[in-house]
Amino acid sequence: MTLIHIVLFRFKPEVTQEHRDAFLREVKTLKNLPSVKEGRLIVGSPSLTDPIALSKKFEFALVSYHENIAALEEYEASEEHHRVTSTYMFPFDEDLCRFDFDVDPEDEYIALEFGNPGFFGEIWLTNLE
Repeated sequence: MTLIHIVLFRFKPEVTQEHRDAFLREVKTLKNLPSVKEGRLIVGSPSLTDPIALSKKFEFALVSYHENIAALEEYEASEEHHRVTSTYMFPFDEDLCRFDFDVDPEDEYIALEFGNPGFFGEIWLTNLE
């Protein structure tokens, strides 16, 4: 089973670019936690959504994969997660949105393969057949 954890995040306007860069660097280190399934944690910024208003002014998106809800809870309870969020995120956040869901069993192969080299090419070729 795979659980996907999504966080959308926006800083207060007065937060410096230096702090934003430090946040991005530090949050990416969370992929090394054992509760992150196969190190699958992706952070993206800025939004490329057009029109940008559809992004609701969120600046960062984090997507991480976990074996189950217990693994997500372990991730959130870890010292490293607490260090990153309490130092770089929560004192400076203006808005945050979180959404977690289990992957349907018939879609599990997508969650397991997504991010592997050639994945989209394999899907494209499969759809041609």
